[in-house]
Amino acid sequence: MEPNCRMHLGRTIEVSVRKLTMKPMIQTLADALAKQGYETLTPVQDEVTNPEFEGKDLLVSAQTGSGKTVGFGLAIGPTILTEDGTFGPAARPLALVIAPTRELALQVKRELQWLYAGAGVTMASCVGGMDMRDERRTLERGAHIVVATPGRLKDHVMRGSMDMSEIRAIVLDEADEMLDLGFREDLEFILGEAPETRRTLMFSATVPAAIAKLAKSYQKNAVRVQTVSKESQHTDIEYRALNVANHDIDSAIINTLRYYDAPNAIVFCNTRAMVTRLTTRLSNRGFQVVALSGELSQQERSHALQAMRDGRARVCVATDVAARGIDLPNLELVVHAELPTNAETLLHRSGRTGRAGRKGVSALIVPAKMKRRGQNLLTWGKLEATWATPPSADDVVNRDRERLLDDPIWAETFNEDEVLFASKLLELHAPETIAAAYLRLYAGKQSAPEDLSEYKEGPQSAARADRPDRSPKERKEFGPSKWFSVDVGREGKAEARWLLPMICTAGGITKSEIGAIRIQPNETFVEISEPAVAGFLKSVGKDMSLENQAKLTALDGPPQLGERGPRVTKRDYDDKPRAPRDDKPRAPREERAYKPRDTSTPPPSAQENVAAIEPMSAEERRAAKPRHKKSNFAKPERRDHGDAVVAIKKPYKARDDESRPAYKGKSEGYKGKADGAKPAYKGKSEGYKGKSDDAKPAYKGKSEGYKGKSDGGFKGKPAGAASGKPKPKASDTSKRFVPPGGKPAGRAAPKRSAPKR
Repeated sequence: MEPNCRMHLGRTIEVSVRKLTMKPMIQTLADALAKQGYETLTPVQDEVTNPEFEGKDLLVSAQTGSGKTVGFGLAIGPTILTEDGTFGPAARPLALVIAPTRELALQVKRELQWLYAGAGVTMASCVGGMDMRDERRTLERGAHIVVATPGRLKDHVMRGSMDMSEIRAIVLDEADEMLDLGFREDLEFILGEAPETRRTLMFSATVPAAIAKLAKSYQKNAVRVQTVSKESQHTDIEYRALNVANHDIDSAIINTLRYYDAPNAIVFCNTRAMVTRLTTRLSNRGFQVVALSGELSQQERSHALQAMRDGRARVCVATDVAARGIDLPNLELVVHAELPTNAETLLHRSGRTGRAGRKGVSALIVPAKMKRRGQNLLTWGKLEATWATPPSADDVVNRDRERLLDDPIWAETFNEDEVLFASKLLELHAPETIAAAYLRLYAGKQSAPEDLSEYKEGPQSAARADRPDRSPKERKEFGPSKWFSVDVGREGKAEARWLLPMICTAGGITKSEIGAIRIQPNETFVEISEPAVAGFLKSVGKDMSLENQAKLTALDGPPQLGERGPRVTKRDYDDKPRAPRDDKPRAPREERAYKPRDTSTPPPSAQENVAAIEPMSAEERRAAKPRHKKSNFAKPERRDHGDAVVAIKKPYKARDDESRPAYKGKSEGYKGKADGAKPAYKGKSEGYKGKSDDAKPAYKGKSEGYKGKSDGGFKGKPAGAASGKPKPKASDTSKRFVPPGGKPAGRAAPKRSAPKR
């Protein structure tokens, strides 16, 4: 038996777990366990039901698959049940279980349903993806235990549909996963709304620092319970790392599923796109497969898991959404189609099998390019795996025959009708023929295994990926053959990827009996092995027609290919020798080395250079100044001194006073514009005449001559008088319409905001 360790209030106590027996407990719960087939408790279940821990907060860590769900169900029993082990009428919830994912929450609900069925429990669930109105109505009718996900539960609490005033126990299942998914704030809000007198039980596979901090804040004198094992984790799981060529990943998955033939198997992928592609591939190969990923609705995800439990599906292709807490009773195989990102995810994926004492296999598909990563994952997870290659097609066939011989049907008795029909078969056929026919029928019910390439260490490019037995320079002879012509070519979009299956289907042959395919502009030549020609022609028929009205013609000999010939591949370039570099002789490196300059004679100093230069006059400087654009400034003079070049700056000298005329101010001779350019300015007082002086008569007010409409002075335009401009219309968009007394149409007046007070 494995030992376990519990730490009570700071003290660590080593306990040797002897034979686990059913300890005294509430009768209704004991009856439920016996009905379910429980004879002993797992270490974690035995610890959390210790009478010493009754009524106390617990922080429990145990490996996945150790029975934590039943464990915390038993632990909260004394807190929420009455003395006779039953529930009273359903009203406000008494217990709350929070799980990170929908699938885990619904699974916990199913487990607690049968555990508390004898106590008359009423369960309710609050998970994302379900109808919130149905959940609210269920809560209003009353429930004893509520199982929820953090986000949906917070919504119910904030809307007032979840009353937590009577909560006696709260369980956080997979607490570390909830923190990783970003539910910390939701959990703190929910725990803050619960009564302070409740019990808080945290169950987690690991207890990182964030979990310890959360436990310290929301638990009181928590008892730390940890089951440890001296052996490696998941002793009931056999780990196998399967080396495979990079292009044979899908084939390796198919052969692995066929070889183990598990009642239930999960194939884990990293992305939703990979789940969709692999689900389609396995479905086309005859597997009973379902998909499980985050893009599916909750109803689709629930139906997928139920199909696995009912036996309607045997393979589930899933993302890591199914890596936590999912428990399928007959799950015996876990296949990692893509390696996980870390060792913790690897442990949780593999923990879906080998649960509660059952055995299981965890197979890692490790392509050549990911071998180092696979080794690191196993090292970080402290796991030991058997390195091998995936089962070959022959291994799968032999395994099928072994299962057929070991089938329990051979030990059964048959009724009279079956024996009578068997006698009739023996009269018609020989026993060997009947057995061979049954073997073929038995094999036809299953997907055919795949042929795998031979795995080789190191780069996979040494041989062709699709034909590893042939190197680029060595090709096997196809043998005697006969050529045929198909009346579709390159101009008809002919491609070997759809021509090959079309010819195989029409002629009843396999791709190994087809040699070269030469696509020409208007026709395609196909080489077929001579032993298969007779059967090929018989299947094709006398009209020699294929799919899509393509016609087949037999040739007398090999075809005469055009000048273009077959398409050039990369191997054709590899066979050609590389062109050598230019044969121009190059001097040795020693002769091409840089030669340093002669530094025996030091260059003159800047002061000596300045002293040696005679100053220039202003006239000489202006004459030497180049006449070009202002942006091209004159550069300082440069003089050579042996191997050195020194830039010389000329000393500054003020301009000569005779170089330009003296400045005269306004007082000594300045004439403004008014002096000669135009007459002097005269103000209004000296000669200004307004418009009323000459252009129009002086203005007279209303009192002197104005006549309004009432006086009879103003008369409108005469009727029918033609105006100079046409009357504008609002419907005319060719010109801007200006309504009388308004602003131009289409240009709204700016809105003014109300003044701030």
